[in-house]
Amino acid sequence: MTGQKGAVLITGASSGIGAVVADRLAKRGHDLILVGRDEERLNSVANRTSNETGRSARAIVADLTKKFDLEKVERILRNDASITALVNNAGVGAPAPFLDADIDRLAQMVELNVTALVRLSYAVLPAFLNRGSGSIINVASVVGIVPEILNGVYGGTKAFVIAFSRSLHKEFGPRGIRIQAILPGATATDSNRLLGHCGNSA
Repeated sequence: MTGQKGAVLITGASSGIGAVVADRLAKRGHDLILVGRDEERLNSVANRTSNETGRSARAIVADLTKKFDLEKVERILRNDASITALVNNAGVGAPAPFLDADIDRLAQMVELNVTALVRLSYAVLPAFLNRGSGSIINVASVVGIVPEILNGVYGGTKAFVIAFSRSLHKEFGPRGIRIQAILPGATATDSNRLLGHCGNSA
């Protein structure tokens, strides 16, 4: 990202892609607001990043599948004028075949991979539009374009992220808002080793 520095809010920031993005953006001069479920790991990332880069890194413990926690992060995005970018990275995968998977866990995955991402984008866009600048970076996956590789619900959520990002770009790009979708390939996380972004909400 270029232009005005400021704070970047990153979800799923306690490990994996989220932690790497936090490190890279801090080194580019951005302060950070790191969101995740695992308080210990989240604080570790925040402290390490701050110590190594000299940038502010604030940890917000939140489970984005829970209404109260999601609304807490939405309020931050609406009201914190320092935020110049949102990175929607939090997500979970579903490595099991469809009928072998737990349907409640699949529904929770949709809540995190789709619903939370939409709500957070909705929360931050008005402030960006008022300033005429801002960035939303959505972490999708290669399985969004080749969904047959894994459980189709997971691929479907990532296909949604890609389509949603394209739509946001068309609608808000001309108004100064930068929209980007990232499609990682094979990504190892603490709990999953499979093809495609399977970041975490931790």
